Amino acid sequence: MSDQQQDTDAPPPPKGRPAGGTEQSWCKAVPGGTGITVLSLLLSKPPNFSILQNTLHNLQISHPILRSKLHFSTTTTPSFSFITPPTPHLQIQLFDLSSTAEILRSLNNPSLSPFQLILEHELNNTTWRDLDLSLYSETDVFFASVYSLSDAEWAVVLRLHTAACDRTSAAALLREISAAVAEGGGGVEREIEGGGEVSLGIEDCVPNGKGNKPFWARGVDMVGYSLNALRLANLNFVDVESPRCSKVVRLKISSDHTHRILSGCKSRGIGLCGALAAAGLIAGRSSKSLPDDQWEKYAVVTLIDCRPILDPVLSSNHLGFYHSATLNTHDIKGGETLWDLAMRTYNAFANSKKNNKHFSDMADINFLMCKVIDNPGLTPSSSMRTSFISVFEDPVIDHSSEMHREIGLKDYMGCASVHGVGPSIAIFDTIRDGALDCMRGFKKGVGKFENLRRSLKNNFEFSRI
Repeated sequence: MSDQQQDTDAPPPPKGRPAGGTEQSWCKAVPGGTGITVLSLLLSKPPNFSILQNTLHNLQISHPILRSKLHFSTTTTPSFSFITPPTPHLQIQLFDLSSTAEILRSLNNPSLSPFQLILEHELNNTTWRDLDLSLYSETDVFFASVYSLSDAEWAVVLRLHTAACDRTSAAALLREISAAVAEGGGGVEREIEGGGEVSLGIEDCVPNGKGNKPFWARGVDMVGYSLNALRLANLNFVDVESPRCSKVVRLKISSDHTHRILSGCKSRGIGLCGALAAAGLIAGRSSKSLPDDQWEKYAVVTLIDCRPILDPVLSSNHLGFYHSATLNTHDIKGGETLWDLAMRTYNAFANSKKNNKHFSDMADINFLMCKVIDNPGLTPSSSMRTSFISVFEDPVIDHSSEMHREIGLKDYMGCASVHGVGPSIAIFDTIRDGALDCMRGFKKGVGKFENLRRSLKNNFEFSRI
């Protein structure tokens, strides 16, 4: 065989691109424990591993970022890049009944369902944590596991690096996996994103002029964010010595009550995120048992899916991290009603978005996030908390389908870890068949979960009209 023929038969070299500014921030955050996205599916039918493996490989072909590896380089400025092999390579990790039972025994929390315990286990069992970056050459961004919970239930868990998968991406994955598995692993033919290469990061898709900010204005904002951070109140740590990890509290609200909440939001011209933020603020403050006349300053981060407002516009099936954030602070004392506070928090967010701060402040917020990671001692108890609560501008809307029944999908949960840099509480909200279903991620040791859960639910009682 000639050298020329050998060169022709050789596999094509992997493609790649440097991570963008927001992606670089997540790459720095994830080893510390924030930014591990987990989508967990509860099945009443045993999954066909061959079909599931084929489905995930097809997803890696359609979405090159899912088969990418993160590459860390220190040759010049330390930075991350996406390196994309030409072929899919993910292998599902299987846990039989005995190995799953051993994991559940080690978690030792009989008050939670095995399904939720496995979700928390995956949030805190990451390939990317406590890595020596000098040895961090390449690592996958996408992992999959199947746990046998009993003879009648199985959990399929996808764990992804948040730089490659935001909440919208996770919802798209759920839709595509359900459709493909129902069809026997083939899936619907679709265009391959980016012609087989990882698509551009969010910074390269900001509409012209939207992200501009004068130099002096940027400096003033940076000083303002930094000084405000020193005055922010958060939930006190109950346990400051144990290793930090993420815990999840789930709150389900009936479809009738959800309808009243949404109607209350609509009649006041605000989004659901305002009501969720307000309920969280009232619940958090009430858990401190402070006098009603004592004021505290709280920060709310609102995450915006920018896909519809980027250039070019991206579809909801376009995977990657394309969220931006606004940060607003609010002075809170006892006695606020949910709706008054909801209108205040939402209007502050809406004004920030109207002024394009989700684009113009993107670099500032990423920079401050990285500074907090590098200097945790500047925050209370080295907690690296940057806000009290984070919410999403819009909820995920989902409806049960024949595909769900066909594959035996009983339930699913999706959220991301928060025990490194970030908020004390992160809310991941979905409206399923008209009923509000919220995942609330907490840092272990912050506040008392059950007290907060009850307080959150009680505060939604104000929404009755």
